[in-house]
Amino acid sequence: MFDKGKKIAICSDHGGYDLKEFLKRELEKHNYELVDYGCFSKESVDYPDIVHPLAEAVSNHQFEKAIIICGSGNGIQMAANKHRYVRAALCWDIEQTKLSRQHNDANILSLPGRFIDFNLALQMIEVFLNTAFEGGRHQIRVDKISKF
Repeated sequence: MFDKGKKIAICSDHGGYDLKEFLKRELEKHNYELVDYGCFSKESVDYPDIVHPLAEAVSNHQFEKAIIICGSGNGIQMAANKHRYVRAALCWDIEQTKLSRQHNDANILSLPGRFIDFNLALQMIEVFLNTAFEGGRHQIRVDKISKF
């Protein structure tokens, strides 16, 4: 079950546009407030231009969590992880998503829009939004990620 009513940042490039639009419709049904950083059509865009403002907002604690999507999920995740305090995890299944939260305190979920089923993506987001960070030995490691 989704935790209702939270504010989430979301963005995609053209390769993730269809999945982003599907996810927005589904999340809005659960009273999530979505801030869409783009893109706003299937027209080709450069994913760094889309994700850097979102990642900066997460870095500045404007959002607790965010969802980013490109064709493979790789490029957009790489760009997002250039920002301090951002821990963007590229996930392809539910177990990866769960571990990214439990062990890495991922605050951005990166999805491969051209490679996963839309309903699976929705299930992954539910896990991402509702799985707690375990802390403990994992906190020591997470603290070392944004060291520089």
